[in-house]
Amino acid sequence: MTELTDYLGTLSGPVREAVAHVYERARALVPEATDGVGYGMPALVLDGRPLVSVMVARAHIGLYPFSSAAIDAVRDELGGFSTSRGTVRFSSDHPVPDAVLDRIVLARRDEIRSRPMRSPRVG
Repeated sequence: MTELTDYLGTLSGPVREAVAHVYERARALVPEATDGVGYGMPALVLDGRPLVSVMVARAHIGLYPFSSAAIDAVRDELGGFSTSRGTVRFSSDHPVPDAVLDRIVLARRDEIRSRPMRSPRVG
């Protein structure tokens, strides 16, 4: 078991399905990503750096690509979603469209791959 599978095990119903869907799409797009922790959150990790995390909050589900640039790449398509510098907030009733989600994940992947390796920022 990993922190990520443990976390998914705490969720149920439509919320669990929404969170699991994001991780499944990210794994399909970046199959070399592994379960891990990024900034204290269960996450998928690529090359020692956090790729994406999805966490349930009291009033929303937060998508964290650990990158404002990844969100900025699709900001024009996030009308109807609450965003901040590093978060897209959504719900199980109003998920981030797959095409937009895919571009966020791929933008983060490309950002990780384009930066020289440093000490990992995981954990």
